[in-house]
Amino acid sequence: MDIAAIDRFEASRGRLASIAYRLLGSSADAEDAVQDTFLRWQAADRERVEVPEAWLTKVATNLCLDRLRSAQARHERAAGEWLPEPLLDGDPMLGPADTFEQRESVSLAVLTLLERLSPVERAVYVLREAFSYSHAEIAGILDVTESASQQHVHRARIRVAAERRRSGEADPASARRVVEEFLAAAASGRTERLVALLTDDVTAVSDGAGLTKRLLRYKTRERVATFVRAAFKPTPAKRRLAGGSPAIHIARVNGSPAVLAVVDGRVAGAVAFEVSDGKVAALRGIAAANRLARLSEAWRQHETDAPVIDAW
Repeated sequence: MDIAAIDRFEASRGRLASIAYRLLGSSADAEDAVQDTFLRWQAADRERVEVPEAWLTKVATNLCLDRLRSAQARHERAAGEWLPEPLLDGDPMLGPADTFEQRESVSLAVLTLLERLSPVERAVYVLREAFSYSHAEIAGILDVTESASQQHVHRARIRVAAERRRSGEADPASARRVVEEFLAAAASGRTERLVALLTDDVTAVSDGAGLTKRLLRYKTRERVATFVRAAFKPTPAKRRLAGGSPAIHIARVNGSPAVLAVVDGRVAGAVAFEVSDGKVAALRGIAAANRLARLSEAWRQHETDAPVIDAW
């Protein structure tokens, strides 16, 4: 392959990775899709490709759809027993973040909701909302009609909006203060302080550090507060699982405030918060090592703030 063809692909690599991550919710799967796209580009009759960017987008998107439709993927994501991989804010794989729609489309909340859409609906939603492709362009990428593209995105928006809190974006400084109060309340061991910081319809979900086959789910303020109080209480067993005594940091992942447990530069656990009207509306806890590798790598290269807890 000539240098010009490689350069042309590399110019699209970041956008392709961002599309693939939004579709698949996994950085490793996204990187695999981009690499497979490169192999297709390498083998293609490039003289016949009129618009390389459109060709690459079509190949990458359809490779992701093949993955979403595969039996393995359906098994992994069955019955909502799956959480998207968290990425540290600033990670280029998160893609464009100029508009509210772009930022929201990569939030853990929306990535989770997109699991309930069909693969095509998910692709249309991502291409339209996050990357502003026209319906004519989407029709060409997915081999559907423009009318079908419009119908798919309309249905997708309705389904996402039906279950998505629409309270606008929380100011980062205000959201951080809520998380700091939350941490203080969790450390105090007083359930009533935690309950006061939770919305009436709060939910919590955890991957159980990868030790359980099903996600752990909690509803009602009292149950969530009890779960949080137990989860944030340090024990020798938890320290062994983490590989040491973590420092606790507040950061931002996928546009939301998060608490990170860090051991020797490695993120051993992440809890992402959804903040609404000054209270915690949802928590997502991820501690499975295979979902934190890229976050850990980004954290090691990140200029971090001082921990809020030096040794948990």
